[in-house]
Amino acid sequence: MIKVLIPSPLLSYTGVPEVEADGASLAEILEDLDRRYPGLRFRIVDEQDRMRRHMRFFINSEQVFDLAHPLTPTDSVQIVQALSGG
Repeated sequence: MIKVLIPSPLLSYTGVPEVEADGASLAEILEDLDRRYPGLRFRIVDEQDRMRRHMRFFINSEQVFDLAHPLTPTDSVQIVQALSGG
């Protein structure tokens, strides 16, 4: 199981700021999270399977842009929602 940190705006899905998920890639982690917390993935990934522009992913504190990025069981995933406005 991989530890996943959830941003505050998505806590309505998980109820807690840290969850665990199974998967060998970031995409698989998001699919597992969506099975556990329906609707969560759509808030993070759009209809074309691209990361939404206001979402950021960090694996072991390193920013990742590819959903196919491989993961190991000791990795930590942090999902960050960027602030925007005008």
